[in-house]
Amino acid sequence: VQLQACGGGFVQPGGSLGLSCAASGSIFAINFMGWYRQVPGKQRELVALITSDGGTTYAESVKGRFTISRDNAKNTVYLQMNSLTPEDTAVYYCYADIGRANYWGQGTLVTVSS
Repeated sequence: VQLQACGGGFVQPGGSLGLSCAASGSIFAINFMGWYRQVPGKQRELVALITSDGGTTYAESVKGRFTISRDNAKNTVYLQMNSLTPEDTAVYYCYADIGRANYWGQGTLVTVSS
């Protein structure tokens, strides 16, 4: 199983970015999919998770600004990030719980700066 993330990049404060992550390989059922992020010197932290039936969980810091969604037919999870601030600067990792095993994408850098 592989997770391939796309998106990220540079944006000014107040701007928007979208991330996507597709799972491929021998996949029978994906339970949770989601996004974590990490900055140097800090632990990786949860950004958002989504269940197979669309239930969502968000970190308090992104509620109201970020939206997670998924396309089960494409085994793909998305993260729409609006009203970005410099504090959102991090490497974003997609995550999938597949058959009770954890899988991670390669990480994509999001930089928010003026």
